[in-house]
Amino acid sequence: MTPFALLARVEAKPGKEQAVEDFLKSALALARQEPGTITWYALKLSPSTFGIFDTFNDEDGRKAHLAGEIAKNLMANAAELLSKDPIIEQVEILAQK
Repeated sequence: MTPFALLARVEAKPGKEQAVEDFLKSALALARQEPGTITWYALKLSPSTFGIFDTFNDEDGRKAHLAGEIAKNLMANAAELLSKDPIIEQVEILAQK
């Protein structure tokens, strides 16, 4: 089981929804380069709300991801793309199939 996870929500600025969606889709290539990231999902929750859910075997993997290229690129473009700061929660997986 991979007990460590992150759940992030981002809200696109009006007119930037497609740019946020494209950014998230492009981030898959970066996630694939992170050995500590076990699973990585980009989500569309509503027309302007998006999410990222990822899992890790240990805290080191989670910390590496938070300091990685996806987070750096997201924060570098946040003022242009997002209507507010991302909400990033460190969560613990209790059960999985």
